Amino acid sequence: MATAPFDLPELQRRMQGAIASLKHELGGLRTGRASAGLVEPIHVDAYGQSMPLNQVASISIPEPRMISIQVWDRSMVGAVEKAIRDSNLGLSPNTEGQTLRIRIPELNEQRRKELVKVAHKYAEEARVAVRHVRRDGIDHVKKLMKDKAISEDDEKRHETEVQKATDKAVAEIDQALAVKEKEIMQV
Repeated sequence: MATAPFDLPELQRRMQGAIASLKHELGGLRTGRASAGLVEPIHVDAYGQSMPLNQVASISIPEPRMISIQVWDRSMVGAVEKAIRDSNLGLSPNTEGQTLRIRIPELNEQRRKELVKVAHKYAEEARVAVRHVRRDGIDHVKKLMKDKAISEDDEKRHETEVQKATDKAVAEIDQALAVKEKEIMQV
């Protein structure tokens, strides 16, 4: 079976997926207001696997500074509470039966710095994802070269295209991070 041809748009689409994921996660980092997006990225160890919080509970915002999480399965309440506490978001839920209530604290300087650290972590994960896509693209180009499906000139050109797409994606990640950091630090 012949190796698939070089597909730069597919690599760019995968890089954009990493950026879209980052923007979604950054959108969840709220600056003092309650938002379901704040807890949606949290994963819970449920039924022998890691699941997003919104697959084991419903999330609502009854007040501007309160998140309410209604866990569907009573046996999962402890796991959900543990996942929230371990999430590095600085949230401490109060449990009442199958409902967890989370008060969103006023943002002080220390809390803002913690949120910036979380934002940096999300951005680094996105950069790593983009670099994985780059590696896949370069490996594919090298395989095409080895199979003599492309010339050396095409190999160099494709590698340059992959690197340019990577640089563009990383710049977009850095830009999104800078905007979010400014938003978090704004008092």
